[in-house]
Amino acid sequence: MRYMKCYNYSIMKKLILISALTALLATPWLSAQNPAMERMESYKIAFFTQRLNLTPGEATKFWPLYNELQGKRAAIQTERAQLNRRVNQQPDKLGDEELTAICDKLVELEVRESDLTVKFHEQIKRVLPPIKVFRFYRAENQFKTMLLKQLQERREERLNPDLR
Repeated sequence: MRYMKCYNYSIMKKLILISALTALLATPWLSAQNPAMERMESYKIAFFTQRLNLTPGEATKFWPLYNELQGKRAAIQTERAQLNRRVNQQPDKLGDEELTAICDKLVELEVRESDLTVKFHEQIKRVLPPIKVFRFYRAENQFKTMLLKQLQERREERLNPDLR
């Protein structure tokens, strides 16, 4: 019984350390966001921390890599959104050459995002054991699915307020 108390204390100590580290690592990036984005990012950190069961050492190596990946992905997504917005705002005013250049740029952005994923995968393999790498990819898909489901539910609530 005494061993179990020490064991539980050790686990709690690790969880507190991981939570503190993730909060510190994510704070600069989150400070530029709005409160809703901050809540979502906090939830995401907790979600990944729980799913991956990172040790303190793994967490200090994982989160900077992940935050860097997210920052670069966000830049690519912003660029993609700007291109789409440009086409949507002036669909009839763009010539074939311009549309071809925009399409080429969209494909280039897909390739850049894919290259980022490959680079991140190589980095994360050096930081985490294979089972945790797998858990990361699974957790990422679960998180996206959960967000999409919540967005759909909120959209339905707005469209049909009587269903509450």
